[in-house]
Amino acid sequence: MTELNLPILDLSRLDAGAEAAAQFRDELRAATHDVGFFYLTGTGVSPALEARLHRAARGFFALPEADKLAIENVNSPHFRGYTRIGGERTQGKVDWREQIDIGPEREAVTEPDAPDFARLIGPNLWPEAQPELRDVVTEWHDHLSGVARKLLRAWALSLGAAENYFDEHFGEPSTLIKIVRYPGKEDPTPQQGVGAHKDSGVLTLLWVEPGKGGLQVERDGQWVDAPPVPGAFVVNIGELLEHATQGYLIATKHRVISPKYPDDRISVPFFFNPALDKRLPLIELPDELAAQARGVTQDPSNPIHALYGENALKSRLRAHPDVAGIHHADLVAARAAASEPSAREAVASGSSA
Repeated sequence: MTELNLPILDLSRLDAGAEAAAQFRDELRAATHDVGFFYLTGTGVSPALEARLHRAARGFFALPEADKLAIENVNSPHFRGYTRIGGERTQGKVDWREQIDIGPEREAVTEPDAPDFARLIGPNLWPEAQPELRDVVTEWHDHLSGVARKLLRAWALSLGAAENYFDEHFGEPSTLIKIVRYPGKEDPTPQQGVGAHKDSGVLTLLWVEPGKGGLQVERDGQWVDAPPVPGAFVVNIGELLEHATQGYLIATKHRVISPKYPDDRISVPFFFNPALDKRLPLIELPDELAAQARGVTQDPSNPIHALYGENALKSRLRAHPDVAGIHHADLVAARAAASEPSAREAVASGSSA
């Protein structure tokens, strides 16, 4: 481990010969078995592209409020578009940030017998006042999709699976880009920029504005800082990769503490996940790795679903109760009714949450 609390891995080593590639895969496996987080350099993302994305993000949040609210996510049943400050929840508590959510550009699914998670499929909401945002986000998405595929092939080999294991089971990837601004808070006590959580999918690549801290990772019951490293992404795995390896790899809780006013912070997480209708089957680990698998984390308040669409829908309904209430009241009611028997059983047995 480094003084930065997280390991630093160089993706370019995969192209530096067999010995260097094997060493990278060993380091990748160790980092995500021990911590679930690491810094990644050597991704081929140019400083020019980073600067364009940063300018576009700053440009969007500097728009007049009316232009941002024109694409507010309450207008999207697919949870796309702009979320105003305080419009998102983690563990039921308000997150102090504003953001725009951008997913795969698709037509909405209208078949009446479509699964519930198909409601996540649909078009994005783009700001008319900033047409250049779509171009830079598209370029960012395409490059990071390539980085994510390269990482997943390395993971597969490091876990004793075929190199194309994840390619076979991913289908058309479900991606999500969030462009986030954390405004400063005047209260000197720590404030919830985004609350403690695990990501619901497979892989996250996070770009953080240079020089801006706030991200913290849980290690051994303590919160440790994960400050930005120039030219590096912060990478973490999600619940589905923990599920696929039966806890050999670990999805780790993390959070963001709001900056102090007048400072603020831009970050751009990129989530790379399977198609909504795909399941990640369990990886048959080599014996020496299987012996170190800890089992999947059991949290009755946060069940992990093998089918990615169910995991994704669970997270979106919780995070955006306003969108859920407007567009998906039937799903909210059905899930509340389904949880009532479990709650009654817990009370009858004397258990408490």
